[in-house]
This record gives sequence, structure tokens and C-alpha cells, in this order.
Amino acid sequence: MATWQIAYRRLFPRHVLADLDETEFAATWRDSIMAPPTERHRVLVAVEQSSTSSYVVGFIASGPAEDPDAGPDVAEITELLVEPRWGRRGHGSRLLAAAADHWRDDAYTSALAWVFDQAPAMPTFLGSAGWAPDGARRSLDVEDMLVPQSRYATLL
Repeated sequence: MATWQIAYRRLFPRHVLADLDETEFAATWRDSIMAPPTERHRVLVAVEQSSTSSYVVGFIASGPAEDPDAGPDVAEITELLVEPRWGRRGHGSRLLAAAADHWRDDAYTSALAWVFDQAPAMPTFLGSAGWAPDGARRSLDVEDMLVPQSRYATLL
């Protein structure tokens, strides 16, 4: 939950992030990992290790694309986050590469991700990995505040 709160602190109203219930948040993620809706839904984690400890520093969640214009051979990233203080160490790239390996194994031919327009790191990151905007746009309504997103896509 802390990674999500840190990553989205400039996108969502503070009270929305502060009001997240840690127990409920953890239970939702635990269910996503332990009992995914399909065999093609996955959550992968990035771990930073030292000689004395290890920390989960990021994750990627994905599954079949839910967009109505996406076919059954399209994967979707539902969340990809690396805690900013652990950024620029290759965790995001390794997460994306591992997810792409699973997508290919699952017979996906392409993938998409919805990216917050006001968070420039993700479009830059996906662009460096060969992803590009496909022209689709939407806005999430968060406490009567519209948060715009653009859809990025790639072939596998």
C-alpha cells in the first residue's frame, strides 16, 4: 500500500490515499495472488536484496485485457509500480520482461496499459521498452476529480 500511496501522491487527493484501509488493501492483493480470476492473471514482484535483508520494492499485475475493443489475445497491465526510492535499478524492466515472457507463454500477441497522463515516468518507461500510445483515452473519476489516462500498446 505504501508504494501505491507514494507513487500516486501527486495524482489523487491526499485524503483518498490517507483513507485507504491497509487491512482491506492487503486482503484484496492477497486474493489477487492466491486466487486469481483466471490462470492468465498474475502478480509478479521485484525484490531488492542485500546480505542481511530483502524488500519487496515493486510489482506488476496483469491479465486478459478488459477493454471492449481488445481481443482474447491481448494482455493488460493492471498495475506496474516500483517504489520511487528503489527506482532506476532495473526492477521495472525486469518485471516487464518477466510479464512479457508469461504473456507469450499464454499465447497473447499484444499488450496494453492505461497510463496516468500526469505521471510522466510511466510513458517514458514504456516508450523506452517499445510501447506507444494507441490513441485511446479515458478519465477516472476519483472523488469528483477526473484523472486522465492514455492507453499504451505493444506487440509481443
